[in-house]
Amino acid sequence: MNTQTTATSRQVENLVQGVQTSDGAGVKLTRVLTQSLQRRLDPFLMLDAFRNDNPEDYMGGFPNHPHRGFETITYMIAGRMRHRDSAGNEGLLGPGGVQWMTAGSGLIHSELPEQEDGLMEGFQLWLNLPAQHKMIKPSYRDISPQNIPEYITESGVRVRVIAGTSGGTAGAVQRPDTEPLILDVHLPANSTFVANIPAGHHAFTYTYRGDASIQGQAVPDRHMAILTDNGADCVQLESLVATQCLIVAGRPLAEPIAQYGPFVMNTDEQIQQTLQDYRAGKFEAAVVQSL
Repeated sequence: MNTQTTATSRQVENLVQGVQTSDGAGVKLTRVLTQSLQRRLDPFLMLDAFRNDNPEDYMGGFPNHPHRGFETITYMIAGRMRHRDSAGNEGLLGPGGVQWMTAGSGLIHSELPEQEDGLMEGFQLWLNLPAQHKMIKPSYRDISPQNIPEYITESGVRVRVIAGTSGGTAGAVQRPDTEPLILDVHLPANSTFVANIPAGHHAFTYTYRGDASIQGQAVPDRHMAILTDNGADCVQLESLVATQCLIVAGRPLAEPIAQYGPFVMNTDEQIQQTLQDYRAGKFEAAVVQSL
């Protein structure tokens, strides 16, 4: 294993294991990025990780529920989940696929399993929208596994580029304002990978298999590492065993955050207006009964 470190690499500021909870109709998950970390990891609002092989822990799924003011990125490792929303969109998310939904001015959607047994594993990341775009028209995009660009380094590290650019490879999604970088990195045993990260971005990693190391700090399975904002423009990962992890970074918006459940705006007054709009049925651009 290469024991040299990169002088400009970010370090681990804090390790987070997350909070065991349930959401939707009883789906068991780990809330890794909680509300208390939103300012520190701006523009990211939440990260949920789920890994369940007991159908009772996921079969209820996430029935109809609303969102406004941000984007959701769902990345599936194993299992199948059906998306439907009040804007008329529908898609099936399978292993290795991504669903990128911009809630914008508001919609109602559901995410329900299309399997009766087996492993269900993946992540959902919430990405904030800037104040000027919080009320944009909702949109939805399915990204199949074969449409997520990837590359393999000389040391055999496989990098799937979901958003942003890495190693000269442009990802499946490019977003203005927050400029997110989302990588799924598969490291063989005894390998090293360096990911470039803009110096001004907030960043974290999440290990979901194996045991990563960043500047000598272990980041074991099911742990998030919040990376220091030390002006460094990269992070160096090392692995003793085969390891898989996410690298996530984004340009902070530095705007007020007002959250009430599935609604994220900038002021309490906007939240009150959102609640009024939802109760008045203004999120139902399509007939919700068709869900």
